[in-house]
Amino acid sequence: MHELTEELKIQSIVKDLISLLGENPSREGLLKTPKRVEASLKFLTRGYRQDIEKVLNGAIYEENYDEMVVVKDIDLFSLCEHHILPFYGKAHVAYLPDGKIIGLSKIPRVVDIFSRRLQVQERLTSQIADCLMQHLRPKGVAVVIEAFHLCMAMRGVEKKDSFCVTSSMLGMFRSDPRSRAEFFSLIGKK
Repeated sequence: MHELTEELKIQSIVKDLISLLGENPSREGLLKTPKRVEASLKFLTRGYRQDIEKVLNGAIYEENYDEMVVVKDIDLFSLCEHHILPFYGKAHVAYLPDGKIIGLSKIPRVVDIFSRRLQVQERLTSQIADCLMQHLRPKGVAVVIEAFHLCMAMRGVEKKDSFCVTSSMLGMFRSDPRSRAEFFSLIGKK
């Protein structure tokens, strides 16, 4: 028997889901929906198929710079692993170099790799911080994520104006209140 490709399996599941929800998957407006959903889910979870080593390869440089580096307001989009509904917002990332810096465009790429998976915001925040700490070996890493969760806004408690804020402070950002305060000041938080 011919095995279905991964794409066709997902499309078949989506078609069955449409039917189980009480709709006619053969209706004109829904005919291409299984293929669209499959493509959308592949795009939204592409972080599983990206290699962090390849993304960071060649982008870490020896540099005698020891002041804080901050990339703020990085757009992020993810899927809540509990309901497979989107959450989205901003990530703010900082590190204190210890003889090495990273290409600035790599920080949003790291955020993207981890956010494009089924996630919880708390884990996402830690994964970004841990990844930068491991690969860059700085004196410290700080990550703050502010996100709006559709699973809270559209269902459950239905709180449309609630944001979740998570943080991960490693190294000097955890041990030195001045570094932490400077980071929060630079991202516009108290």
